[in-house]
Amino acid sequence: MKLALTIIQVCTSIFLILVVLMQSGKSAGLSGAISGMADTFMAKNQAKTWDARLAKMTTWVAVGFIVLTLILNLI
Repeated sequence: MKLALTIIQVCTSIFLILVVLMQSGKSAGLSGAISGMADTFMAKNQAKTWDARLAKMTTWVAVGFIVLTLILNLI
């Protein structure tokens, strides 16, 4: 049981790292404006929805990671 939870926790931590790294930084809009990237309305909305999904996913994966950590400490 403990081994299975440990494996799940390692997978969760790797997934959490990937989700955090996939998020765009706060200064992403400025670099796009300087480089001349196309700032269409649809592109902005798509980026916002993708970032919103990633933010929600980060929250849920982090909560799962914390719960798994607490369970493993109790075992």
